[in-house]
Amino acid sequence: MANKWDINFVRNIGISAHIDSGKTTLSERILFYGGKIHAIHEVKGKDGVGATMDFMDLEREKGITIQSACTQVHWKDLTINLIDTPGHVDFTIEVERSLRVLDGAILVLCGVAGVQSQSITVDRQMKRYGVPRLAFVNKLDRQGANPIRVKDALVEKLRLNAVMYQIPIGLEDKHKGVVDLITMKGIVFEGDHGEKLVDVEIPEDIKQLCVEHRQIMIEKLADVDDGIGDKFLNGEMPTNEEIMAATRRAVLSLKLVPVFCGSAFKNKGVQLLLDAVGSYLPTPAEKKEHALDLDKGEEQFELFPDPNKALVALAFKLQDTPFGQLTFMRVYQGKMTKGDFIVNTTNKRSIKIPRLVRMHADKMEDTDVTSAGDIIAMFGIDCASGDTFAHEGSNVSMQSMFVPDAVISLAIAPKDKTASNNFSKALQKFRKEDPTFRVHRDEESNETIISGMGELHLEIYVERMKREFACETTVGKPQVAYRETIGQAAEFDYVHKKQTGGSGQFAKVIGNISPLPADATETFLFENSVVGGRIPKEFIPAVEEGFSEQCKKGPLIGFPIVGVKVELTDGTYHDVDSSYMAFKIASMAAMREVYNKAKPTVLEPIMKLETTVPEEYQGPGVGQINQRRGIIVNTTSIEGNAVIEAHVPLSEMFGYSTDLRSATKGKGEFSMEFSHYTAAPRNIQEELAKKYAEKRAAEHK
Repeated sequence: MANKWDINFVRNIGISAHIDSGKTTLSERILFYGGKIHAIHEVKGKDGVGATMDFMDLEREKGITIQSACTQVHWKDLTINLIDTPGHVDFTIEVERSLRVLDGAILVLCGVAGVQSQSITVDRQMKRYGVPRLAFVNKLDRQGANPIRVKDALVEKLRLNAVMYQIPIGLEDKHKGVVDLITMKGIVFEGDHGEKLVDVEIPEDIKQLCVEHRQIMIEKLADVDDGIGDKFLNGEMPTNEEIMAATRRAVLSLKLVPVFCGSAFKNKGVQLLLDAVGSYLPTPAEKKEHALDLDKGEEQFELFPDPNKALVALAFKLQDTPFGQLTFMRVYQGKMTKGDFIVNTTNKRSIKIPRLVRMHADKMEDTDVTSAGDIIAMFGIDCASGDTFAHEGSNVSMQSMFVPDAVISLAIAPKDKTASNNFSKALQKFRKEDPTFRVHRDEESNETIISGMGELHLEIYVERMKREFACETTVGKPQVAYRETIGQAAEFDYVHKKQTGGSGQFAKVIGNISPLPADATETFLFENSVVGGRIPKEFIPAVEEGFSEQCKKGPLIGFPIVGVKVELTDGTYHDVDSSYMAFKIASMAAMREVYNKAKPTVLEPIMKLETTVPEEYQGPGVGQINQRRGIIVNTTSIEGNAVIEAHVPLSEMFGYSTDLRSATKGKGEFSMEFSHYTAAPRNIQEELAKKYAEKRAAEHK
């Protein structure tokens, strides 16, 4: 085995995909071939053990991955830090935070279904963090599998420059192995666990197909790599070594996605995929990372995975264990040694490293030192997800990750008053480990409200409260995260005057509010157009604060107001009676007064829904979506199944899974994710406003 800290032999990779594409099964095989486990367990295995990487009881019961699991495996002379991420959209933050710290990824696709809605989300996240990737078309043993069609979908739907690097030998129950298009050799997988790789001649029936796809591969490389391009133009054939070197350059520059084939469940193709990870995915030194120097006005500087440089590490995931909080860290620069003092640059606390461990799913081994480019876990430190750590004296920060807004809320309370201590402990813990899980107290109803990415997301946390904290809860009806906005511009002219003994309060604000353009990234914009000192400079922030605070809860249905631009054009002040507070109060009142003149509108969250039903149930499938105010965007047919893509309001989606199952005799499945906000129909808007008015009236009695 190579020297463990030769950075050129380290790979930090993630496995991402749509739910049920076989990510966890693939991880299980990687662990097996890497000698990390000695028996293979299935995700929903008959042995009751469950896959190694799905170690939470809940994951084993539901057969889905909820938390990203982390492990290290050795393959030939490579050290691979591997993260298996969830495919379910409700746990999107788990994928987000894993991709934030990974250098490369494997995008797993189902050989039958191909590119599904979650594959699109994962691809978008990979592009956001510039993660080079390989594609692995899995489940080629299944009926209707067709890897070339999946490759075409990668090109059409994801706009990736996807190129076949392997052609399968046999499909469905005849799937035996693959042809490597670089060496033009056939390889079949034999033995109980496919551990014997046997070279064979390319079968006659696919010889022509392999020749064609090898030619396409070279042409695609010639388009993105000058070295191969020159040879191609001169009519010369590049050597295998040149093809591999050019592929590596093209993958690292995100210009090419090589497509590999196999069936993880039937133990075919995994070892060759691991070889490709070594050949084409970046070392920690090849993926450029930056940090910000807070002492130099957030000046960017590049990080180098050099153990002798100053430490920079990012905490990207927290997990609670019986031994306390476990913090997963990626070390970008420098090294960490047990007993060292390091500083959390986010909260400026200094800590002594108590214990460093290397994780293998839920098992761990202690280590004394860890070097740049590694992923490690640490016990006994208090921090939040996304905090940066450095040595004392350096004040640096790494860009934190993108956290999407919550779309659904529930009122929740402990069933038993005696459990309220555990209840608040649980909420605090979940909030720390998952930035998309939010908790707040509704001042008016005095209820605790939890918000998240979807029904399943919140359901899992309610279930975890019961199991991990022995806290049974009562849960209210799901609440949709509506928003309010305005439809037209309106002017305000408001005077706030109050005279009590001594100095009074006086402020006058004049200006207008108008809707922001639909493509604006901000939700609130404030513009100061006051000239000639009509309002002193020190009071301008008070006006902005007043308007912005009033936007937190709209008067129409009590939800935040978004998409508003406030322009302050004039006003008056009084030498004695004007104050910061007076201008803030005036602005809040001005917003309340002008809001009704600006055509207030309710916005509702629209979800992107992808439903797959057998073709004979396509009618009921479409009918159900139409009943739920859905707009069908696209319908495609794949191997006897109809895939219906639609945009549906979230408020209409409760109970959909039960209805879909009963309409399709349990054969229908769906996935959905947040797409955008749009104006709610007039009748729904009126109903929501009426309910809110009744609620307010009841509270004021």
